Amino acid sequence: MPQSSTGPAEEAAFLAVCGHTHLFPGARCRIQGLVDPHAFAAGPWPIEVELRFSDDVVTEAELRTGDPAGPVLTVPAYTTDAGTAVAGRTWPIRECVRTGDAVELTVGSPSSA
Repeated sequence: MPQSSTGPAEEAAFLAVCGHTHLFPGARCRIQGLVDPHAFAAGPWPIEVELRFSDDVVTEAELRTGDPAGPVLTVPAYTTDAGTAVAGRTWPIRECVRTGDAVELTVGSPSSA
C-alpha cells in the first residue's frame, strides 16, 4: 500500500475503545493497532475506526483531518445497548496523545453530522 506524506494509507478500520456508552466533550477513546502511534499522535491522518462503547455497542466512525480547525471524528447515529438513540455528530479532537502502543483521543464540543 502506498504511503502519503501525512502517514500510511490504511485499509482496515482500527478499534477505538471508549469509556462510556456515548461521546461527550472531554470523553476519551483509545485507538489500538496503529503501526506508528507516535507519528499518528504527532500528526494524525485520516482513518476508519470502529468505536466500541462501554456497553459493547460498536459503530463505524471516521477520523478526518482536512478540517482547518484540526482533526474531527465523524460518528453516525447509533443506539446504545439500553435502547437510547444517539444522534450522529462530528466531534472536534481536542487532544491526540500516545499512551503506550495506543493513541488516546479527547473530543471537544460536537456539531451535527
